[in-house]
Order: sequence, then structure tokens, then C-alpha cells
Amino acid sequence: MDAFKAGKLALAIALTGVLAGPAFAATSNDFVDAAASGGITEVEAGKLALEKSTSADVKTFANQMIKDHGAANDKLTALATKLDIEVPDSATLTQQAKQKVLEMRDESFDKAYAANQVKAHEDTVALFKKEAASSDKPELKAFAEKTLPTLEEHLKMAKALQAKHM
Repeated sequence: MDAFKAGKLALAIALTGVLAGPAFAATSNDFVDAAASGGITEVEAGKLALEKSTSADVKTFANQMIKDHGAANDKLTALATKLDIEVPDSATLTQQAKQKVLEMRDESFDKAYAANQVKAHEDTVALFKKEAASSDKPELKAFAEKTLPTLEEHLKMAKALQAKHM
């Protein structure tokens, strides 16, 4: 496997691995961990897309991810604090993801970013649907229900971006 393919694979693992496993969160604490880690990664990936991409549509999408996931992260943190649930600090993970993205060639960034956004949002939608359907905390259930339409719209936007940058 050449260095480019290895970097691309590492990016996929770093950006989507945050959400893929926890999509089946068993408890509210698991949901908070997965949602917070995923949200932090979305913001960091969006910031990196603003640096690396040369496409206006990718930058527009990235700005939307930074804005929406940043706001959701703030709401989740406040809610988790109220419920006495610890919110993870995923700085190390996001730094690893950023490093893997930086290793990629510039001409492939938009394609890889769009593909990873589709996978990440598919996993996130599944995570939030599960929490909305079966949460043991009414406050987290309400948060998941309220946030879900935005995440579904993000998935739709990511799929359109991916189709454009294939």
C-alpha cells in the first residue's frame, strides 16, 4: 500500500471511527461520549477543510459543520453537566485525525472529506435515532429528537457534496 492510500485509510479510520462503534450506545453516558467526540471531530474536520480545500462548496459545507456541530456541542455539554455526566475531551483524537488529513495530497482532499462526511453523518444519525427512541434520560431524548433533523439535513448535504466530488 503506498503512502497516499495509507494516509487516506488512516483518515477514514480517524474521522469515522469516532462514531462507527458508539452508534450502538447502550447508556446515556455512552451517548454523551459518542456525540461529544463526534461533534468535536466534526468541528476540527471542518476547520481543516477550510485550510485544505480549494472548493467553495466544500468550504461552505465545512463552515456549516463548524457552526452547527459547535452549537450542538455547547448544548450537549451544558445538558450533560446538568445531568452530572462527564463530557469527554477528545483533543488527542482530533489532533490525530488532523495529522492524517495533512498527510494527504491536496488534490484528493475534497473527495476524501466528502466521503468521510457521508459515513460520519450516517453513523451520527443512527446514534441520535437510537437515543431518541430509547434514552433513559428525558433531557437527552429531547436533545436527540431536536438535533436529529439537522443531522439528517447534514447527511443529505454530504451526499450531494460527495456526488459532486467523486
